[in-house]
Amino acid sequence: MEIFTYAGFVALMQVIGIDLVLAGDNAIVIGLAAAGLPKEQRAKAILVGIIAATVMRIGFALITTQLLAIAGLLLAGGILLLWVCWKMWRELSTTHQAADAAVEALADADLNADGTVAGGAPRKTFAQAAVQIVVADISMSLDNVLAVAGAAHGHPTVLVIGLILSVALMGLAASWIAGLLNKHRWIAYVGLLIILYVALKMMWEGWHEVEPMVLGLLG
Repeated sequence: MEIFTYAGFVALMQVIGIDLVLAGDNAIVIGLAAAGLPKEQRAKAILVGIIAATVMRIGFALITTQLLAIAGLLLAGGILLLWVCWKMWRELSTTHQAADAAVEALADADLNADGTVAGGAPRKTFAQAAVQIVVADISMSLDNVLAVAGAAHGHPTVLVIGLILSVALMGLAASWIAGLLNKHRWIAYVGLLIILYVALKMMWEGWHEVEPMVLGLLG
């Protein structure tokens, strides 16, 4: 099994880092969307969001790995991951107040002892929150699967482990990971660097796949 080789082990560590950070990031976005809802609707919105994200990860996993085998799509996937890095960088600049509201909504607890749960979040309707959550789930589930597939490129066992871990973390531990990332921001920055490395690697390998075709067209 390639996970017992140096290259396979490094790829596995990268995949675990990506899964941890993106599962927590996805959960924080869900929490932010649900934070402005009344208490009785908040838990329902969060549950729907986490279930939807888990299902979407499974669905994208079934098609993304095959798509990356098509010439040119590995390069496109690397470019897309660069956009993911930019989004993550902007999200990490989110004020702690907003992130605290998201984590409080996920935990349904007054973690900052201000007498309210996600009290500073702007009010919204359930429909507004649901739309925000679905859009975020589609985008971030694709990001997660694409990053895992890129990091595990050439290591099938690592890919399978990474995708299973991605689904498990989103379904079972997303709220806990979100709180961990909010408390220790440096973990998210390490994850960002891993995803940036994977994006550049995918672009480099993708370019070598399409280079002969590009040179043939230019020649």
